Amino acid sequence: MKSTTRLMTGTATAALTLAAAMPLAAETWDMPMAYSATNFHTENGVAFADCVSKGTQGEIEITVHPGGSLFAGADIKRAIQTGQVQIGERLLSGHQNENPIFGFDSVPFLAPSFEASEELWESAKPEIEAALEEQNLHLLYTVPWPPQGLYFKKEVNSVADMEGVKFRSYNNTTARLAELTGMAPVTIEAAEVSQAFATGVAESMISSGATGYDQKVWESLTNFYEVDAWLPRNYVMVNGDVWDNVSEANKGIIDGCATQATKDGLASAEAYTQFTYDGLREGGMTVEPASEQLMSELREIGVVMTNEWLEAAGDAGEAIVSDYQAKQ
Repeated sequence: MKSTTRLMTGTATAALTLAAAMPLAAETWDMPMAYSATNFHTENGVAFADCVSKGTQGEIEITVHPGGSLFAGADIKRAIQTGQVQIGERLLSGHQNENPIFGFDSVPFLAPSFEASEELWESAKPEIEAALEEQNLHLLYTVPWPPQGLYFKKEVNSVADMEGVKFRSYNNTTARLAELTGMAPVTIEAAEVSQAFATGVAESMISSGATGYDQKVWESLTNFYEVDAWLPRNYVMVNGDVWDNVSEANKGIIDGCATQATKDGLASAEAYTQFTYDGLREGGMTVEPASEQLMSELREIGVVMTNEWLEAAGDAGEAIVSDYQAKQ
């Protein structure tokens, strides 16, 4: 009897020792992203995922799904909220209808440079994080796009030249811009841009040089005008319940990877700006600053849109803008 007991005890001890020596089973997170695999946001997301995998020694593995392959851009945020995926990236300004605060980064001409964009983000960060937490989302990092310019398939020197043009919109701001310039807004996700222009569903858009370069829009469009209207941001978020179940050690590792992704993403956005302008030219497009008349008319429209956003965003929006302007 004693020998049997000793055998069972020894077996249990050996099993515990073996279990302690074995690594924990990997937890896999799916990370949908709306943009192509070659886009700098996606490449930055892949680097972030690799950092997390290495840092957690494989306890958390993140699988990146680019190009809207898992969920379309408009569906990514909801998929994270509801736990269909653990993590993902989304352009929050596409959800201004849920909360006007999400559109702070798309107010025309409020913060038209990288430096101004970072200052505006610091002013908006507490409000954005709080709004996301209420929706069961935890923000990990955010990276801006290069400045937004106007794409057309013809020469445009004034707002009057835009009348009737079919314009790709992706949020409330771009839809309103179309209305105020006499264009016809058409909702088109990033992954569908190239096809939309090729088939004539859209004839124009406001976006960065990066989007046009990635989608090879020179195959359908001819002119890009540098107007530096705003620098929208992409946000990488994790489901709140998933985040709560991450160990404190791994939270620290993920936060460290997110900090690195923030720095690397900003550097890539800055470097990518001129690179993509050059790429658009090489593709055959005319790339130049907008005319003085067009810029003057667009700024007048920008004032209207700024006031509309401030009214919609209320005290929270006013606090963001006031804090930001105090830094100027």
